Amino acid sequence: MKSRFYYASQRKNIYSHFAFKIQALDFTIKRKRLIFAGLTNMNTNMEKLLHYVWRHRMFPDSGLRTEEGENLDIIDTGLPNMHAGPDFFNAKVKVGGQLWVGNVELHERASDWYRHRHDTNAAYDNVVLHVCGTVDHEARTLSGRLLPQVRLEVPTEVNRRYEELLAEETYPPCHRAIPHIDTLTAASWLSALTAERLEEKTVRTNAWLERTGGDWERVFFITLARSFGFGVNAEAFEQWAAELPLGAVAKHRDDRFQVEAFFLGGAGLLTDDMVAPERRDNYFIRLQKEYTYLTHKFSLTPMAGTAWRFLRMRPQNFPHVRLAQLVDLYHSRRLDLSRLLEARKPSDFHALLSASVTPYWETHYCFGRESQRKQKALQATSIDLLVINAAVPLIFAYGRAHMDEALCERAFELLEHTRAEKNFITHSWEAAGLKATSAAESQALIRLRHHYCDRKDCLRCRFGAAYLAGKRKNHQLSNI
Repeated sequence: MKSRFYYASQRKNIYSHFAFKIQALDFTIKRKRLIFAGLTNMNTNMEKLLHYVWRHRMFPDSGLRTEEGENLDIIDTGLPNMHAGPDFFNAKVKVGGQLWVGNVELHERASDWYRHRHDTNAAYDNVVLHVCGTVDHEARTLSGRLLPQVRLEVPTEVNRRYEELLAEETYPPCHRAIPHIDTLTAASWLSALTAERLEEKTVRTNAWLERTGGDWERVFFITLARSFGFGVNAEAFEQWAAELPLGAVAKHRDDRFQVEAFFLGGAGLLTDDMVAPERRDNYFIRLQKEYTYLTHKFSLTPMAGTAWRFLRMRPQNFPHVRLAQLVDLYHSRRLDLSRLLEARKPSDFHALLSASVTPYWETHYCFGRESQRKQKALQATSIDLLVINAAVPLIFAYGRAHMDEALCERAFELLEHTRAEKNFITHSWEAAGLKATSAAESQALIRLRHHYCDRKDCLRCRFGAAYLAGKRKNHQLSNI
């Protein structure tokens, strides 16, 4: 059987398509991407379902009539509009034998036309058909033209299955349909979700590029540092990296001890209020004195040490240890963007990002508290996460910015050849019958969870569509 990612040849079209979509991300999320916020407004949910039924032509091909009694033929439902304006563009309909080409607007109630003030908006003057769940009022455009209206009924089974998805408490809510989804459908959907995930991260990268004046080296450092937070301390690491004066640090890059003083001092971990008096050992005092000297030399200001989280955290994830590992990477000049872009295989990235600590940190997780000696090198699973969350997004964003499709494709391939993440999301999908076999697939499932499942945006999900079509355990595929 072919891999779910055998269809990689489609990627150029996929990520080009999503490049266009992400440019309108902020506005799209606010208005037209059919996002479920609280699911308390049933009218809103019904309108979304009407969109789905209209788009997929889940209505009779003949016998339709407008509210005025005229024959209605739907030749083309039109193209969905993801921006401001009517819901569908360039539809073709025949009303009473007269062909109309224009836009279509959908509402749960016809009176919503006025509630949304479309009657005062010239952008709706080209609407040729008003599709409603309930027709409770006439609708006129700004020019005064009376619109033909049709009442669209949602098929009973589709409505019932949709309500099941909204009410389902088990994650994923469509788990009954997963075993019945064919390989090609799963492959193409996961591939598209991977592209969405990379585009989402590209937005963050571009935001940092703008803030740093286009400094790719700086953005690489910030992105990698955020990944070193491994979730819990991601925000703190990002803040630390953004505030760290790398220009000053670079002047002392050959002195590992001074780099460590820069890193730990800038993180606010060398202040007296962060270390109890009895735990201020000689190493802490030396680092503190060195940072004091560097502070006077470069006018440094540390971040608040209280930004770091320690509660219920494994000691190997303490910021002291992670910063010591970053010191090793920086001091050995492995945090250069050029070296990242030269890497090809996962083994290259593992060699590039393998980090160790100095002898002091081999016996400490924090200051003044000695522990059993341990090398504290980055584990393979940790490096995989750095590749997934830092290296791949940077390579993809760099390729996009420089119109280098080979780099973008390399980012995809790197995800395909990196082990899948193991977390609640991937475990849940595996239990439902969909096991992630690579980081590309686990990243797709994470995107699916955060941007579809959590928002109950099942109508835009191909797995949700399979559920609505009747592909469920103990049920045969229904003809709708």
